[in-house]
Amino acid sequence: MVEQVNDNEVSTLNMDPESRRLFKVRKVLKGKKPQFKRACSHKFKRLDSNWRRPRGLQGKQRRKYKGKGAVAQVGYGSPAAVKGLHPSGYADVLVANLAELELVDPSFEAVRISATVGAKKKVLIKEKAEELGIKVLNPGKGE
Repeated sequence: MVEQVNDNEVSTLNMDPESRRLFKVRKVLKGKKPQFKRACSHKFKRLDSNWRRPRGLQGKQRRKYKGKGAVAQVGYGSPAAVKGLHPSGYADVLVANLAELELVDPSFEAVRISATVGAKKKVLIKEKAEELGIKVLNPGKGE
Protein backbone atom coordinates (compact mmCIF):
# COMPACT_ATOMS: atom_id res chain seq x y z
CA MET A 1 0.00 0.00 0.00
CA VAL A 2 2.86 2.40 0.80
CA GLU A 3 5.66 2.92 -1.72
CA GLN A 4 9.19 3.75 -0.61
CA VAL A 5 10.91 6.37 -2.78
CA ASN A 6 14.43 7.29 -1.56
CA ASP A 7 15.87 7.49 1.93
CA ASN A 8 15.84 11.29 1.89
CA GLU A 9 12.34 11.65 0.36
CA VAL A 10 9.12 10.97 2.25
CA SER A 11 7.16 7.89 1.29
CA THR A 12 3.72 8.61 -0.08
CA LEU A 13 0.43 6.83 -0.01
CA ASN A 14 -0.66 5.08 -3.22
CA MET A 15 -3.43 7.36 -4.46
CA ASP A 16 -5.83 7.31 -7.35
CA PRO A 17 -5.12 9.80 -10.18
CA GLU A 18 -7.97 12.08 -9.07
CA SER A 19 -6.47 12.53 -5.58
CA ARG A 20 -3.06 13.27 -7.09
CA ARG A 21 -4.68 15.88 -9.33
CA LEU A 22 -6.45 17.47 -6.35
CA PHE A 23 -3.16 17.70 -4.42
CA LYS A 24 -1.63 19.53 -7.39
CA VAL A 25 -4.66 21.84 -7.55
CA ARG A 26 -4.29 22.55 -3.81
CA LYS A 27 -0.61 23.42 -4.27
CA VAL A 28 -1.41 25.87 -7.08
CA LEU A 29 -4.27 27.47 -5.13
CA LYS A 30 -2.10 27.93 -2.02
CA GLY A 31 0.44 29.74 -4.16
CA LYS A 32 -2.20 32.19 -5.38
CA LYS A 33 -3.80 32.79 -1.98
CA PRO A 34 -2.97 36.23 -0.56
CA GLN A 35 -1.95 36.86 3.04
CA PHE A 36 -5.15 37.83 4.83
CA LYS A 37 -4.22 40.62 7.22
CA ARG A 38 -6.36 42.69 9.53
CA ALA A 39 -7.36 46.10 8.16
CA CYS A 40 -5.06 48.94 9.31
CA SER A 41 -2.81 46.52 11.22
CA HIS A 42 0.19 48.19 9.59
CA LYS A 43 -0.85 51.58 11.02
CA PHE A 44 -1.30 50.81 14.70
CA LYS A 45 1.04 48.94 17.02
CA ARG A 46 -1.88 47.77 19.16
CA LEU A 47 -3.46 45.88 16.26
CA ASP A 48 -2.05 42.45 15.50
CA SER A 49 -1.99 41.33 11.86
CA ASN A 50 -4.20 38.27 12.65
CA TRP A 51 -7.23 38.16 10.38
CA ARG A 52 -10.39 39.85 11.61
CA ARG A 53 -13.30 40.46 9.29
CA PRO A 54 -13.66 44.19 8.48
CA ARG A 55 -17.06 45.41 9.70
CA GLY A 56 -16.84 49.20 9.52
CA LEU A 57 -19.43 51.00 7.42
CA GLN A 58 -16.82 53.06 5.60
CA GLY A 59 -14.09 50.40 5.65
CA LYS A 60 -12.17 50.27 2.40
CA GLN A 61 -11.16 46.63 2.84
CA ARG A 62 -14.76 45.56 3.43
CA ARG A 63 -15.82 47.44 0.29
CA LYS A 64 -13.05 45.62 -1.64
CA TYR A 65 -11.00 48.63 -2.75
CA LYS A 66 -7.90 47.66 -4.73
CA GLY A 67 -4.72 47.78 -2.70
CA LYS A 68 -6.48 47.52 0.66
CA GLY A 69 -5.95 43.76 1.07
CA ALA A 70 -8.06 40.75 0.15
CA VAL A 71 -10.99 39.55 2.26
CA ALA A 72 -11.16 35.85 3.14
CA GLN A 73 -14.04 34.23 1.28
CA VAL A 74 -15.18 31.08 -0.51
CA GLY A 75 -12.92 30.17 -3.39
CA TYR A 76 -9.58 30.48 -1.60
CA GLY A 77 -9.97 27.08 0.09
CA SER A 78 -8.55 23.69 -0.83
CA PRO A 79 -10.61 20.97 -2.54
CA ALA A 80 -12.72 19.17 0.10
CA ALA A 81 -11.28 15.73 -0.69
CA VAL A 82 -7.72 16.74 0.23
CA LYS A 83 -8.43 19.43 2.82
CA GLY A 84 -6.35 19.00 5.95
CA LEU A 85 -4.29 16.09 4.60
CA HIS A 86 -0.49 15.95 4.72
CA PRO A 87 1.18 16.39 1.30
CA SER A 88 2.14 12.69 1.39
CA GLY A 89 -1.60 11.81 1.35
CA TYR A 90 -1.89 10.64 4.96
CA ALA A 91 -4.25 12.05 7.57
CA ASP A 92 -2.25 13.72 10.35
CA VAL A 93 -2.68 12.37 13.92
CA LEU A 94 -0.99 14.05 16.90
CA VAL A 95 0.48 11.52 19.35
CA ALA A 96 1.89 12.17 22.84
CA ASN A 97 2.24 8.63 24.26
CA LEU A 98 2.32 4.94 23.32
CA ALA A 99 -1.36 4.37 24.16
CA GLU A 100 -2.47 6.88 21.51
CA LEU A 101 -0.32 5.07 18.95
CA GLU A 102 -2.50 1.94 19.27
CA LEU A 103 -5.55 3.84 17.92
CA VAL A 104 -3.88 4.81 14.61
CA ASP A 105 -4.84 3.05 11.36
CA PRO A 106 -1.61 2.77 9.30
CA SER A 107 -3.48 2.37 6.00
CA PHE A 108 -4.42 6.06 5.79
CA GLU A 109 -3.11 7.78 8.95
CA ALA A 110 0.39 8.95 9.88
CA VAL A 111 1.52 10.24 13.27
CA ARG A 112 3.13 13.49 14.30
CA ILE A 113 4.88 13.30 17.67
CA SER A 114 3.87 16.15 19.98
CA ALA A 115 6.46 18.85 20.70
CA THR A 116 6.04 18.37 24.45
CA VAL A 117 7.31 14.76 24.29
CA GLY A 118 10.83 14.26 25.62
CA ALA A 119 13.71 12.49 23.87
CA LYS A 120 13.37 9.19 25.77
CA LYS A 121 9.67 8.77 25.05
CA LYS A 122 10.12 9.97 21.46
CA VAL A 123 12.55 7.11 20.79
CA LEU A 124 10.05 4.61 22.26
CA ILE A 125 7.22 6.03 20.11
CA LYS A 126 9.35 5.84 16.94
CA GLU A 127 10.31 2.20 17.65
CA LYS A 128 6.70 1.20 18.36
CA ALA A 129 5.49 3.00 15.20
CA GLU A 130 8.07 1.17 13.09
CA GLU A 131 6.96 -2.11 14.64
CA LEU A 132 3.29 -1.35 13.83
CA GLY A 133 4.12 -0.08 10.32
CA ILE A 134 3.00 3.48 11.02
CA LYS A 135 4.66 6.43 9.27
CA VAL A 136 6.09 9.17 11.52
CA LEU A 137 5.90 12.64 9.92
CA ASN A 138 8.46 14.30 12.23
CA PRO A 139 11.04 11.64 13.12
CA GLY A 140 13.83 14.17 13.82
CA LYS A 141 17.48 13.69 13.02
CA GLY A 142 18.73 10.11 12.77
CA GLU A 143 21.34 8.95 15.27
